[in-house]
Amino acid sequence: MDRIDAMKVFVTAVEEGSLAAAARKLKRSPTAISRALSLLEEHVGVELLHRTTRSLRLSEAGQRYVEACRRVLVDLEEADIIAGGERSSPRGVLTISAPPILGEEVLRPILDNFLREHHDVSVRLLMLDRFVNLVDEGVDVALRIGNLTDSTHISMRIGGDIRRVVVASPGYLASRSPIVDPADLLRHDIVAFSNFGIESWSFNPMGGATIPRTVHFSPRYVVNSVRAAAASAAEGMGITRLYSYHVADLVRKGALQIVLADFEPPALPVHLLTPQGRTAVPKVRAFIDFAAPRLRVVLGRIAAEADSAPKIMPKIG
Repeated sequence: MDRIDAMKVFVTAVEEGSLAAAARKLKRSPTAISRALSLLEEHVGVELLHRTTRSLRLSEAGQRYVEACRRVLVDLEEADIIAGGERSSPRGVLTISAPPILGEEVLRPILDNFLREHHDVSVRLLMLDRFVNLVDEGVDVALRIGNLTDSTHISMRIGGDIRRVVVASPGYLASRSPIVDPADLLRHDIVAFSNFGIESWSFNPMGGATIPRTVHFSPRYVVNSVRAAAASAAEGMGITRLYSYHVADLVRKGALQIVLADFEPPALPVHLLTPQGRTAVPKVRAFIDFAAPRLRVVLGRIAAEADSAPKIMPKIG
């Protein structure tokens, strides 16, 4: 058995979700894919995949093993590239992760143009609303919002700081009591996006304090979708907090207005992140060189639009 080939089959089957999809991806028969997986399981001595006629599910051992296989395959690819030297051209599958809306609306158009210029590269774009372990999950590049804590990766700040904005529809704001301080939120209906806190939101410290000011609330509506939270707020269901790029279009159209702008926490940076050593891989280097300046332009425009959007600071009385 060719263990490296069997690992590739295993990882592809997991990523594609079925033996048939893996067979199409690798241009082999489903029987050959099944045989390679069986031989690999026989070699390691445990079941790696629970198979059904329509889907695959990793076993507990399989979850650990697929991460190890991804690391091995990445290391082998890097070794081949080092042996090939600088003459190697961008080729192969490029795996990228990004937050869903940022990936869909900002990164995807850039990727479309990147693929038009690099015909030997294919892309696997993972739009995930969770932390991604780049090495364990086989990710070449991540587009990430927030301050970085992991110094083991190579990062490139691409500007376009992202604000966390509190918004509501003009109709809702006109019909309810004024919002001039974060504490006023206690008298309002909250549409909480689950990733941004369903029981509290934090704001800038007061006066000379260093600890962020936290407002606790009982939301009327909790959703795990950015689009749902923004749409419900635009329909007058209450106040929500999202990233500025989530609501940029609705704010521009006047469907939502920003409140409590003077109390917002510091804006968050946006980075491109890649594991150590991956920038030497031609497909990764080519993507970063292509995407970084374009992302700076788009994110800079989004940040400028958010800064120039009308902000509501009603007066009491």
